Amino acid sequence: MTKWFNVGKIVNTHGLGGEVRVISKTDFAEERYKKGNILYLFLNDHTPIQLTVKTHRTHKNFDLLTFEGYNNINEVEPWKNGILKISEEQLTSLDEGEFYFHEIVGCKVFSTDGEEIGIVKEILTPGANDVWVVKGGNGKEYLIPYIDDVVKSVNVKDKSITIELMEGLLS
Repeated sequence: MTKWFNVGKIVNTHGLGGEVRVISKTDFAEERYKKGNILYLFLNDHTPIQLTVKTHRTHKNFDLLTFEGYNNINEVEPWKNGILKISEEQLTSLDEGEFYFHEIVGCKVFSTDGEEIGIVKEILTPGANDVWVVKGGNGKEYLIPYIDDVVKSVNVKDKSITIELMEGLLS
């Protein structure tokens, strides 16, 4: 059975030429949306539709895409709320110290003293570095910057992360 990974969600059309507005769920947008790349569109319970990226550009906080063979708003209008995915076979290997979001989300976070902080629930990409949203056992959320001074080790096999508790990090 094929394992699928979310790349983005189609939230609207853009113009009349078959362009769609996508909210990305990938940290590799430039790579995923490159001309000629294959994405799969999942709509409700229908069979996934294979799409080939024709064009990609960014506009405000969205990625705007067109696909080969779809040149009209009427053809892409039904795709609203559809999810763009890639198959596990399309994942590329990463350099050391780089991780896919799905590898980090769900990991338990511990301090260097062994105290359990919580579980990574989400990853934010505000700019210079990613920020991991960690939900503590007390229900409180902590924002952990993915920087060398804070994140000391990541073990995706054991789903565990060790961080250095800098002053003010958990307040």
